[in-house]
Amino acid sequence: MLRTAVGARSSAELMQEFTSKHLDLRGEKLNFEGVDGRDVYNITAPFEDEGEWVIAGRVEARDTEYSDVMFFTQKGDVWVPRPNTRCFHNMQDPFRTRIHGELVFGGVEVWPNPVHPDKIDFRTVFYRGKNINDLRLFAVGPQFMKDIRLVELPDGRIGVFTRPHGDIWGRGQIGYTTIDHLDDLTPRVITQARILHGLFTPDEWGGANELHILKNGLIGVLGHIACYSEEMNKHYRAMVFVFDPKTFETSPIKIIATRDNFQQVRAAKNPQLQDVLFSGGLVRLGDGRAVLYTGVNDAEAHRIVIPDPFDEYEQE
Repeated sequence: MLRTAVGARSSAELMQEFTSKHLDLRGEKLNFEGVDGRDVYNITAPFEDEGEWVIAGRVEARDTEYSDVMFFTQKGDVWVPRPNTRCFHNMQDPFRTRIHGELVFGGVEVWPNPVHPDKIDFRTVFYRGKNINDLRLFAVGPQFMKDIRLVELPDGRIGVFTRPHGDIWGRGQIGYTTIDHLDDLTPRVITQARILHGLFTPDEWGGANELHILKNGLIGVLGHIACYSEEMNKHYRAMVFVFDPKTFETSPIKIIATRDNFQQVRAAKNPQLQDVLFSGGLVRLGDGRAVLYTGVNDAEAHRIVIPDPFDEYEQE
């Protein structure tokens, strides 16, 4: 039986719980070359494409948010652009999964607001194919919604996590629905997803970044929880929770890493982003540990070895 949450806890409470564990966690910066001095951050975990391990990352100059998503392979101690591999222009925050035998890849598409060109409009876009170079667009999300993620369920259906915000949803909630086929993914389906209540306090928000099917059929959700300080600085922490798609129950959120676990990070291009982790992906090692891949301060990409945050839910 899933140990369920009894109500939302604030970031401050979750931080106190995390720091009380006194974990000695230290991240490692990933070095990228061949990007003309641009920042690489908000990466995926490594995944296999045509027999080669690759990472997708957001590549961005310091004076813009119109970034590219590029694919990198490791050469010695550095990651370099993969030759003969497509690049996605005007895309942020890549993600990937596999559904029904296909690679499903996506990110946040950005473009200038037609009325206020200095502002950015955005939506989540989804591609599918046999491999990276075969990817083709098959779905788009509602305008102004990020953090839409998909996962293949044990029965073959597809779980869809959403992140509505504004109006009754505040700064951002997490929703969930299911579809039978990738072609069923539409803005209407996404906006009608049922909200998972009790995850965030009214003045905080969060989203799903990557999904893991656990041995017992529960869904392990890697995500982020965020809040503003009194000075209106943003604070993003890496978090997880577990979701039962049959009962709609969720476990309590727990923080798994914070900015303090990463040292010697390049300064954020915006002072409001000095305390930001954006979970990209989690590789479970099978020995009680996992490797978290994350963006730091909207400036760099790091990884860190942590206790596997989903182990305890597979023992219940």
